[in-house]
Amino acid sequence: MAAVGHHSVFATSLLALLALGMAHSLTVEIQRQAHRRSGRWERHDVVNTVLLASWAVGSLTIAALPYTSRPIRVLGLILALSYAFACAYFVAERRRAVAAPLSTAPSVSESSPV
Repeated sequence: MAAVGHHSVFATSLLALLALGMAHSLTVEIQRQAHRRSGRWERHDVVNTVLLASWAVGSLTIAALPYTSRPIRVLGLILALSYAFACAYFVAERRRAVAAPLSTAPSVSESSPV
């Protein structure tokens, strides 16, 4: 939100790069959480989904408030869309990981003919 005011180009670009780095970190963490090895949907998955969805709703609420400025509304909409896509991405990746068969490593007797 600090980047939407009247700041220098350097400060705005630095904040944009920071936001991109954090978005990348969030994407990597979503992938890591989604590809945990378990055969079913668990409580942790529900918590992750609820958190991402509630952040999307919270950002959308801030964007819909009548007394916020236009740049804050635009930023709220961008964040709401980003969190909604992150939530959908997590659910899709987790469903794919749960549906994938567990790969078992071949034992020593199976891999080497004696």
